[in-house]
Amino acid sequence: MTEDERALRGELIEACRSMNRLGINKGTAGNISLRHGDGFLISPTGIPYDKLTPEHVVAMNWDATFSGDVLPSSEWRFHRDILRARPDLNAVVHTHSTNATAVSILGREIPAIHYSIAAAGGGTIPCAPYQIFGSQELADAVVRTLEGRRACLMAHHGVIAAHVSIARALALAVTVEELATLYLQCLPAGEPLVLSEAQIADVMVKFKTYGQQTPEVQQGLRRAS
Repeated sequence: MTEDERALRGELIEACRSMNRLGINKGTAGNISLRHGDGFLISPTGIPYDKLTPEHVVAMNWDATFSGDVLPSSEWRFHRDILRARPDLNAVVHTHSTNATAVSILGREIPAIHYSIAAAGGGTIPCAPYQIFGSQELADAVVRTLEGRRACLMAHHGVIAAHVSIARALALAVTVEELATLYLQCLPAGEPLVLSEAQIADVMVKFKTYGQQTPEVQQGLRRAS
């Protein structure tokens, strides 16, 4: 194991622990993967996060083979298939966050109740139909549901958030839970008003220059203003 790979494994372990500290996961219910080399790294099945070491993180190949006697997460199929189908995504975070899972139990998508939903790639966070955990049927349903999106719910199960890095995927998982919380709080008063497709499109453009930027982008913004 190279020092670079050890550092990536450490980043994945820290993200697993962060899920629980952030309150978007409990126990070992969630899992995380990261594109690496000719395959991906993934958290193991059933090992408490505070016990994880870099050696516990499993390096898998696209054909689902791996070395060693530590078993990968039971959800390795949808991690593999998302990363294989979506070259724009490098990390996948799966949680059982309470409110987003509650929305998934209702079989609903999260609508555009707040502009921050655009971080998931569009005006909704859709919900994949129920399939038993760990199955190829679930992986297939998730890949279809994620088309054009970076996050989705899984009916009666939980959340998937994916992005270019673990940090951004984890942040997106937090955003999904916040949106689900808002949605559930609005529902007793009736279906909430939602932003239009045009309004969400404007937000997505705005997000491209949100936060700290490279010097080149900063110069372009100054010229535009």
